[in-house]
Amino acid sequence: MLIDLHTHTYPKSDDSFVNVDDLIERAKTLGLDGICLTEHDGFWNLDDVKSLSRRHSFLVLPGSEINTDAGHILVFGLEEYVFGLHKPAFLRHAVNKVGGVMVAAHPYRRRYLSDPGKNPDARAEMLQRAVADDFFLMCDAIEGCNGRGKSDENEFSVDLGNAFALPSTAGSDAHRLEQLGTVATRFDRRIEDLETLIAEIKAGRFRPEALRQPAL
Repeated sequence: MLIDLHTHTYPKSDDSFVNVDDLIERAKTLGLDGICLTEHDGFWNLDDVKSLSRRHSFLVLPGSEINTDAGHILVFGLEEYVFGLHKPAFLRHAVNKVGGVMVAAHPYRRRYLSDPGKNPDARAEMLQRAVADDFFLMCDAIEGCNGRGKSDENEFSVDLGNAFALPSTAGSDAHRLEQLGTVATRFDRRIEDLETLIAEIKAGRFRPEALRQPAL
């Protein structure tokens, strides 16, 4: 199954320009099998997500993109925001309590710059510093392919994930309709609900897949 694990809709994510119904219908026309709604520090009501799935006859799953002190994290399993989630250790504890998972979103941000990254020595130094960050030890996977990231940025993310022996996911990080369908995560087994998504991420039975070049 091909699922986009990272999308945003308005108004739950105030920097998005897409309505949730339009996003879902666009995902269907692009041949995706499902999408995850991962709003910034926000959560969809589970009943509302199930209603969306029924209305569109399409797999829609809830998640969230949490802004922490060490970077952004896609979380699956939590249902609401509580004070303290911006602290990675607190977030990990909260996710563990519900049996959820954490995926480091666009991990190249804060840790990699393209211009100095063209120099192999500078890139190696940036990767070495990132690998020394135990923040990634708290994660179940790394977003190795972000639809809004440049190729060198995503390559850095993949190398970072490999250094921690973490599997790579892919998500469009779509904030506009034209950003959807660039990348997604291919799951080996059928995903039917949030529980099976979490189980398959924990099992590592997935891989990132590039679908098309992002629109300029």
